[in-house]
Amino acid sequence: MPRLHIHPESHLVSRIGWLRAAVLGANDGIVSTASLIVGVAAAGSGPTEVLIAGLAGLVAGAMSMAAGEYVSVSSQSDTEQADLAREREELATQPEFEREELAQIYIGRGVSPDLAHQVADQLMAKDALGAHARDELGISEVTTARPIQAALTSAATFAVGAALPLLMVVLLPAAMLVTGVSVASLLFLAILGAFGARAGGANVLKATLRVTFWGALAMALTAGIGAIFGVVA
Repeated sequence: MPRLHIHPESHLVSRIGWLRAAVLGANDGIVSTASLIVGVAAAGSGPTEVLIAGLAGLVAGAMSMAAGEYVSVSSQSDTEQADLAREREELATQPEFEREELAQIYIGRGVSPDLAHQVADQLMAKDALGAHARDELGISEVTTARPIQAALTSAATFAVGAALPLLMVVLLPAAMLVTGVSVASLLFLAILGAFGARAGGANVLKATLRVTFWGALAMALTAGIGAIFGVVA
């Protein structure tokens, strides 16, 4: 009989909570700040004005991301807690119905009726609410909402992303701001897209092209608006 070798498994879904907030925050930080810088620079503003506008965008954007993520994920958490409270009450008042409901879930997945009822009995004897949370509601430790983690991650990664185009403002001469910030920001976005794809196990090329396309579009639009208002002024 062949000997079984137990090997550790690492599933990427465990990263979904922080990875989504981190990639979204950094991407938004690069795109929004770079677009703001390009637009202000294209309007003919000097390096000092461009830098001040970029810094203001960094602070405002980081706070906005933190607040938005916290409110959004808190709403998800509230919904999860309400569902768990309802499930807890149903387990207390109609346990047989809940047992049958759990067994039917397993039967629907291909488990035989007798075995499904045995599994339901054993899982409910150990942790009835946990079993129903996972298999009926789809709530697990991996996917549960964490508002504070999402808010802090989004704010921090937004600030890091926004700092990259701001660094270009400090390093580049005024005549090269629009072109230099645009090219550098697209490079940063490409690196971010590749990193996010690798961390999440997705297609690297597809993710990189997607994020750079939307970044280029945003900067092109703001540069056009800045140039128009610069000419009018």
